[in-house]
Amino acid sequence: MDLRQLEYFVAVAETGSFTRAAQRVHITQSGVSAQIKALEHELGAELFLRSGRTARLTEAGSAALRHARAALDSTLGLRDAIDDVKGLIRGRLTIGMVTGCEIAPLFDALAAFHHEHPGIELELAEANSDQLVAGVRAGAFDIVLAGLAGEPPEHLASQVIVGERLVALTAPGGRLAERDGVTVTELMSYPLICLPRGTGIRDVLDQAFTAGAGLRPEVALVATAPDTVAGLARRGLGVAVLSESMAAAHSDLVCVPIEGVEILALLALVWQERTSPALAAFLRHCRTAFEPMG
Repeated sequence: MDLRQLEYFVAVAETGSFTRAAQRVHITQSGVSAQIKALEHELGAELFLRSGRTARLTEAGSAALRHARAALDSTLGLRDAIDDVKGLIRGRLTIGMVTGCEIAPLFDALAAFHHEHPGIELELAEANSDQLVAGVRAGAFDIVLAGLAGEPPEHLASQVIVGERLVALTAPGGRLAERDGVTVTELMSYPLICLPRGTGIRDVLDQAFTAGAGLRPEVALVATAPDTVAGLARRGLGVAVLSESMAAAHSDLVCVPIEGVEILALLALVWQERTSPALAAFLRHCRTAFEPMG
């Protein structure tokens, strides 16, 4: 008995015909018939009642069909397992990250993954968060680390790393520096410095202004990197709007909480629901690397 015979047996059972079974498995009808006869001889029982062009399962054939299907399914499982291993030997993984952010845990995950699977080509690209999420949907990225406003994107898998509130950063001695807090409405009287549209920080700011004042924020200066945003505020060019952790890196500036903003700025991994073996392995390294931030 071999797997070929079981495949032919299932094909005849499902099509009810030796002719149609032969078409399915791409050999001659006589070849299918010969293999079925050999299988019947080995089992010591007829598997089909043959009548003209039709073939019906005998009682023995019905009993054998379930086991034949199980054997073939096991073979497919074996092949899938081997394919999974091959997927971790060679291939390509495309990762996206938000522009201008040096996120050490992501780099740690990349290094650990590369050490474990050196045959997989890694590609890392930067973009604004809206472009990153769109790239995951389109299949251009396998996984991205993106900044989001309030909620992860629908119909995609995600893991929120951290959720933070927005703060205002100002140079010491400025008129905002003596405040314990500032509302969205009050922020309108200051020149604002922020990240561009399509980033999680900017999306939270835009939504907060719409909800609190019914307006869009008047952003005087835009920069793609948080350090640049803070650097402009340090030179007195306006008030920077960043997340709490971004602000913590600039202790020489005065950090003022923005009051009444309930939307959190999220940092999250985002990927398609269906994962390749390589992506599944990379996700394990990401979860380990980002665990201290969670």
